[in-house]
Amino acid sequence: MPMDAGAIEDMIRAALPDAVVEITDLAGDGDHYAARVVSEAFRGLPRVRQHQMVYAALGGRMGGELHALQLTTEVPA
Repeated sequence: MPMDAGAIEDMIRAALPDAVVEITDLAGDGDHYAARVVSEAFRGLPRVRQHQMVYAALGGRMGGELHALQLTTEVPA
């Protein structure tokens, strides 16, 4: 069953309360999304660790309910 963009955003914000989250449905099928996540929590961390934090927020749904996520992480300017 596909995952709703709002649910993805809610899960990320629950783990990273200060995050600015933008979700885009890339294919219109509820399975392929792009996410841009901006959070102070990422400051000083390598990009791999930043992505791991977002994936952890999704609670293991990657590869199941959420088929694909193109992820961009940033720290606030």
